[in-house]
Amino acid sequence: MSDTGVSIQPADVAVVPPPGLGETGGRGRSRRVAAGRNLLIRSLIPVILALIAGGVLLAILGRNPFTFYANIWQFGIQQGSWEDSAMRAAPLLLIGVGLTIVFRANIWNLGYDGQFLIGAALICGIAPHLTSVPNVVSLVVLFLVAMAAGAAWTIIPAFLKARYETNEIITTLMMSFIGVGVANLLVKGPFQDPTVNIPQTRVIPLDHMLPSIPGTRIHVGVLVALAAAFIAAFVLKRTAFGLRLHVLGANPRAAAHVGLNVRRLIVMAFLVSGALVGAAAAADILGVWGYMRANWNPGYGDTVIPFVFLARLNPLALIPYIAFFAVLSNGGDLAASNANLPTDFLLVLVALILLFMTVIEYFGRRHDLGGSYLTPGLRKALHVPLLRRRTAAEEPSR
Repeated sequence: MSDTGVSIQPADVAVVPPPGLGETGGRGRSRRVAAGRNLLIRSLIPVILALIAGGVLLAILGRNPFTFYANIWQFGIQQGSWEDSAMRAAPLLLIGVGLTIVFRANIWNLGYDGQFLIGAALICGIAPHLTSVPNVVSLVVLFLVAMAAGAAWTIIPAFLKARYETNEIITTLMMSFIGVGVANLLVKGPFQDPTVNIPQTRVIPLDHMLPSIPGTRIHVGVLVALAAAFIAAFVLKRTAFGLRLHVLGANPRAAAHVGLNVRRLIVMAFLVSGALVGAAAAADILGVWGYMRANWNPGYGDTVIPFVFLARLNPLALIPYIAFFAVLSNGGDLAASNANLPTDFLLVLVALILLFMTVIEYFGRRHDLGGSYLTPGLRKALHVPLLRRRTAAEEPSR
């Protein structure tokens, strides 16, 4: 009996030597070359192709792509702009880590907008009443409130998925719509600032916001996000809970067959994911904004998903991708303004990354292009319909 509670028989264990042990030098080099090719094709090529395609689109629109990308670098990195990019990365990284955990379990949590906004609204409504409390205590309480709110907003989809195997894509999206509406009602109702006509909450005092890292303008929420990524990486790779999530994501039926409590794992994955999305709301509101207006929705989750899969559901590999997009987003706003383009042009680049990821995934199934972006469970879920369609197409010829 292992520490995961799974009974393992000797016949079920395949002894595999560590990479490189007993291999010739040529074979070891070939493995390293294959790993490098895998990284290049799966992780970097979609981003490079998206930037090239974006440059072509800019040229078609009559803009200079080299000037546009140079402006992104200037406004996203140079002259202290890297600090703004780092602060923008904090909520993105926390959401990405939350999605990584739930995707590892072969579960889709697409309710991040509702979870984020519910947590943000509660922070903005409660924070002005905690000004008499020491700042450290106030910040801890607000983070816990946002995390609890984000986790609570996943309970219904988690219960329906665990108990009745209801499609979580539908339930999380529906809960997201409800959460966005509830957050707007809170901002326009009990949390509205009575001193202004614009529907918004009271402004949180600066001395009750997240403190800055000494010598910079970067708030400590960035350190919280990095710590969450490292802790998640440790949990997923070094703990029994991470192993159980991996088994569940690889094959839910096999997980149930070997005795894992699948229902509890589903609920736990949802709760942890929602809590991290709530923490992202706390980092963003307490670190940057300080208040919330009605109908405000930054839509961080939609832009994070491609990078979660580019990182192969690895929290540590996610960090450079989030940093890249933070620079792209922070500098791209001003670059788009200088080029007389809407800021939504950045979403076109994200869409192009998704497009090229899909193309590579399609050809990767037919050729040896390295590991998939998806977990084994998600690959199986997508492969079965393809297999059925192929069998149906071949049926008349038999």
